[in-house]
Amino acid sequence: MRYELMRPHQIRDAVARNLPVILPLGVMEYHGEHLPVGMDSLAVTRALDRLESLAEVVILPAFAYGAASHAVAGPVGTGTLHLPSQVLVGLAEALFAALLRAGFRNIHAVIHHQTEDFGQGMPTDLAFRLGARQAIFAAVEAEKGDGWWGADAMRLYYAGGGVDPFRWIRVHPLLPATSRDAYPFDHAGEGETGLMLALAPDTVEMGRQAENRGWWTETAPLATAEKGEAGVEIILAHLRAVLGV
Repeated sequence: MRYELMRPHQIRDAVARNLPVILPLGVMEYHGEHLPVGMDSLAVTRALDRLESLAEVVILPAFAYGAASHAVAGPVGTGTLHLPSQVLVGLAEALFAALLRAGFRNIHAVIHHQTEDFGQGMPTDLAFRLGARQAIFAAVEAEKGDGWWGADAMRLYYAGGGVDPFRWIRVHPLLPATSRDAYPFDHAGEGETGLMLALAPDTVEMGRQAENRGWWTETAPLATAEKGEAGVEIILAHLRAVLGV
């Protein structure tokens, strides 16, 4: 279900049943001459199109203006749009706070950008993770007051009992680290080109590969839609696991 298309009774039902609510995250970044600048965002949104046909989830409108950085290429003539992570933290906190106030308690953000070391994090996902934590603390403290975690009702917190508000909002990479042996992880190479050939073939111009600059696109000619579909299957299995659907 697309949040912007839902009517109030459907939203009330989604809250009551604690359905997963998903925020697609991405950036606008140069991905060589053969791929669109929205590749990172499209990988998430098109994968969620597939997931929507398999499981009951609520999909929020995508946010595609993350901290792309200019690590790959500068902005002139490439289409990269970089927003500083400091700007994103406040936006993320406000958005997550609004979702919590609407009653949602099963919120997820999914990102495909700079997730090679997701445990440590990169600017975009860190900004949304920090915004999520701050929104959670504010919501719980507003409801329960100071000392809520130290109260006797939280006695079983470490044993897995009771409510864990820190699971109300979670951020996930589109491709899990465990997939590296099964599917290429790269930037505009075989892996990402394959995903676009599978998920958004109309956005790929393989004939422009000769115009590419940089070592990171050298494996792009190895990409096929069939290989990309294998990556999509990994993504869908991962999402269903982390979302519990």
